[in-house]
Formats: sequence, C-alpha cells, structure tokens
Amino acid sequence: MNNLIFNYLLKNFFKTFFLCVLIAYSFGMILNLFEEVEFFKNNDVSFLTPLMLTSIFVPSLVLKFLPFVIFVSSMWFMIKIRNNKDLLTLKVYGYSNIKIFFILAFTSFILGWFVLVVANPITSSMVKYYEKTKAQYARDIDHLVTFNNNGLWIKENLKNGDRVITASKTEKFKLIDVTIFHFDNKYNLYEKIFAKEVAIDTNNWSLKNVIIFELEGGIFKKSKVNTFDIESIYNYEKITSLFNNSDTMSFMELIIDYRKLLNNGYNERFLSQSLHTMLTLPFFLFLMTSIASILTMNTLKKSDNLKFVVLGLIISVMVYYFKDLSIALGQTDRIPLALSIWAPIIALSLFTFIGVLQINEK
Repeated sequence: MNNLIFNYLLKNFFKTFFLCVLIAYSFGMILNLFEEVEFFKNNDVSFLTPLMLTSIFVPSLVLKFLPFVIFVSSMWFMIKIRNNKDLLTLKVYGYSNIKIFFILAFTSFILGWFVLVVANPITSSMVKYYEKTKAQYARDIDHLVTFNNNGLWIKENLKNGDRVITASKTEKFKLIDVTIFHFDNKYNLYEKIFAKEVAIDTNNWSLKNVIIFELEGGIFKKSKVNTFDIESIYNYEKITSLFNNSDTMSFMELIIDYRKLLNNGYNERFLSQSLHTMLTLPFFLFLMTSIASILTMNTLKKSDNLKFVVLGLIISVMVYYFKDLSIALGQTDRIPLALSIWAPIIALSLFTFIGVLQINEK
C-alpha cells in the first residue's frame, strides 16, 4: 500500500509539473515568436526560420524560470489533492504533512540535478546553434569577436577597409602579444603592427613596445615606437559582454573545462557567477516546492483557489526581485558575489524551516 501511495504522489506531481512546463513553453513560444518575426522581417526567409529558432531557444528560457514553474505546479498539485480530499485520505493511511512535504521537496531536488546534468547541456547546445544562426543574418556581421585555441580574434569593418586583431591571451584590461593587420577595400594588406601588450579599458587602445610594418612603394618598412594608439569600436567591457551569455554554457562544461575557459580569455568573475547560479537550481526547486507545500498544508478545508493564485504570484515576484537585488549587490561589490547568489537560498531556508515546524504540528 505504501508503494502504491508513493507512486500515486510522484505520478500526479510529475503530471502537474509537466503540464505547467508545457504551458510555460507555449507562452514562451508565443512571446518570443513575435521578436523573431520582427528580427527577420527584412530578410528573405520563410516563416519556418523564426518558428524553428523560437522552438530551440524557449527551452533554455523555461529552465531559467524553472523555480517558479515548480512553485506553481506544486501549489496546483497540493490544492488539487486537498480539495478532492485525497490529502485527508493520505493522512488516514499514515502519510503525515511532513512526510508528504519531504517526498515532494526531495523529488524537486533530484529533478534539479537531473536538469543540470542532462537537460542543461542540451539546451545550451540549442542556444549556441540559435545564436550562430541569428549571427548569419545580423546587420553588423562585418564585426566579429571570438575566442579559440589560438587566443582572441577581432575583426572590425573600417571606413577604408578592415582590421583584424589577434592576441594570445587577455590579462584583466590588457591584451598580450597582439598582432594587428590592416587591409584596404580590396583586402590587400598595407600595415602590420606587433605589440607586447595593449590596454583596452577604453575605446582608445594604448599599445606598448610596438613594431610597425607599413607598406611603402611595394615594400614593408619597419619602425619601432614605445607607444602607439588606435581607435577601436571595442573596449574591455564590450568584448567581455559578448561572452557573458551563461545560456550557451552547460553545467558540465563549467565543471570540466573551467580552467580551459579561463585560459581562453573568459572572465573569471562571470564564470564563477554562472557556476554558482547553476548550483543553486536544485536548492531553489527544493525550497519553492517546500514553500508551496507549506502554504497549502496549513488547513484541510476547501478554500478559494483565487486566494492561492494571488498569493503565489506575489511570492514569485518577491523571490524574483529579491534574487535580482542580491545578485546586483554582489556585482557592485557591496557583498561577496558568491554570498549574493546564495543569500536568497539562505533566506528561503529559514522561512521554510519555520513553516515545516508549523505544518508538522497539524
């Protein structure tokens, strides 16, 4: 009998959860599709292109809001079994509030790890394909920044040609071992610049220990200068922001290739924030399910569902903005970044602990 009841709880909980995921995915499809259609309106593509891109982008969006999806589905499930008297029946068969609470909460916790290890690598690959495909239609495709095994590569479209910049690595606000190629409109090389380091904290790049090869009369003439300045559309902030999309990085990639990503020039602070944010997911799912269970287990009386809908929306908004506020404090160095990411977990844990004590008495 115990196995039968346990299977009943899990089966119906997952059924409600997947229904909420489907609803969230449908809303995401509708909202994002308008944005994609707007993006492709001046391109000669069929409607299938924005539809396909929307379908592969929305799963990552759903995962981002998964704590709120699990909260809604948990409340929905708990209200349903309370209103149809199944909750009372479960208690008759020896399933106390605290036992039901831990079954649902730990199921959400395990689900969180499953999402990180299995679902997240799939959605991150889908987002990479999404961004790569959209980049082919972007208007500023003549400008390019990429990291690979050979370091940093930058391409700029200038008024009288193109500029290609390579650097072996980055160190804070500097590029190390830099080579700059200048091409005319016919892609003929007319200048090559070597620099030991380049300060890129502003758009006015400052080069040090510079060797310049400039084409004069069909021959490259060499000159050396201590410093040299060039104007670029890029600076440190803009370059790093191009790679600050954590949706393109999977949890497993951050765990396995963390050092490799650092060596490729990714910002350590950004990687640390992404890793800690992903690690909080199972705990967020546990706590959001816990809060939903606590709110609905306080009484066995059938009550107005609208009240719980409004209460759920208020709590979701509060948690969302508290989480954003906490991360903002960490990003501005008001508090340590790791603490800012885990602070909402700590605060919700205290609330959950008090709530568990209350429902355990009933």
